[in-house]
Amino acid sequence: MEIDHFLNNCDENFKLKSDVPKLLTSEPCCLGIDEAGRGPVLGPMVYASCFTPISCKDKLAGLGCDDSKVLKEEQRENLFETLNKANEYIGWMVHILSPAYISTSMLGRTKYNLNSISHDTAIDLIRSALKLGVEVTEVYVDTVGPPQTYAEKLKKLFPSIKFTVEKKADSKYPVVSAASICAKVCRDKAVKEWRFRENSDIDTKYGSGYPADPVTKVWLRNNVDRIFGFPSFVRFSWSTTSKLLENEAVPVHWADDDEENSNEPITSYFCKKGNSRHQFFTENKMKRVTNF
Repeated sequence: MEIDHFLNNCDENFKLKSDVPKLLTSEPCCLGIDEAGRGPVLGPMVYASCFTPISCKDKLAGLGCDDSKVLKEEQRENLFETLNKANEYIGWMVHILSPAYISTSMLGRTKYNLNSISHDTAIDLIRSALKLGVEVTEVYVDTVGPPQTYAEKLKKLFPSIKFTVEKKADSKYPVVSAASICAKVCRDKAVKEWRFRENSDIDTKYGSGYPADPVTKVWLRNNVDRIFGFPSFVRFSWSTTSKLLENEAVPVHWADDDEENSNEPITSYFCKKGNSRHQFFTENKMKRVTNF
């Protein structure tokens, strides 16, 4: 999976897709959606879709796809290669959401929470497949929030498509398992090959990236800048990082504050408008880069 464009522009989102087999534009298809990296405080979140003709469901199941979380990294990579080789009846798409995008969305004056980001990204993947000519008639989604509410939202947007929204869909439906593998392989590659523009000598032993990981905690504490916070690899909007910034970074005072002499934590530095430094971090917030 080639993600150099994202790694060279890691403040931007990036979309990548396989070729679309002709079979997918001439037969009713099912599409599965899953994500990787929702919980970590480090790195991007990756959403992926996989699509195949309904007539090929059994063939896809025969490839041995499973929930990516129960597979070792080598197994996931091998399965991803298998999916790529089955390109006469399988297509896929990934959407990488940068840590900077996640942070600025969640910390902005107009809040854009993680569930809304997740829903909108999944919706975009469905629309993108339809625009490519894929004849999507069934969609299987690993739920975010209450399954019924999510399903009703999707049905209103795509009334001609049958939706199945369930917890643990990645372990129940092979087409979602395949999407899970695409998402996890992509995220693993992004995390492993991350290019720190702030300082190329930054220690890359940051553990799993989950807030509870002791190695990740130590790495975060060792990489706080008292003025600029963390490298762009870090999600500023997580409570783990917010608390560290409040304790380790200098307070920020804004000239246009309603109350004089009020200090704010450095997290506010990334959600105030009209500041040139803020613009440096957020000017690309809403850009989405595609290679098609």
